[in-house]
Amino acid sequence: MNNAPWILWALLSAACAALTAIFARIGVQGIDPDLATLLRTLVVVVALAGFVGLTGKWRNPLTLDRGTLGWLAASGLATGASWMSYFRALQLGRATQVAPVDKLSVVLVALFAVALLGERPAPREWLGIALISVGAVVMVLRG
Repeated sequence: MNNAPWILWALLSAACAALTAIFARIGVQGIDPDLATLLRTLVVVVALAGFVGLTGKWRNPLTLDRGTLGWLAASGLATGASWMSYFRALQLGRATQVAPVDKLSVVLVALFAVALLGERPAPREWLGIALISVGAVVMVLRG
């Protein structure tokens, strides 16, 4: 593994995602999961707006390319659908089962990246993708 800066951000993302599952599993009890997702999203919006504003990164979105805005809107809709589904799953299932199935997104990203972006994972990467798939199935099976 090289010392690429992305790895630190990816590890931080994984740690925060893990905490998201735990906090959401606790917080979604006794509340509609869609309302819980909305409340979480409002917290995200406020936190990110503060961060972007305080760091001077704000740009008028209307000055951005329409294609960029369209893809970001599509990504936002997919994120919302993902979060709503995730909270519903956490309300109904165990975090130790929901999270691994959610991580099948890694497998789907690889497949979509090949089909839509023309990326070509190396054989070693395909092995990792296969292991994630098997790991998710093992985590879900009840023994």
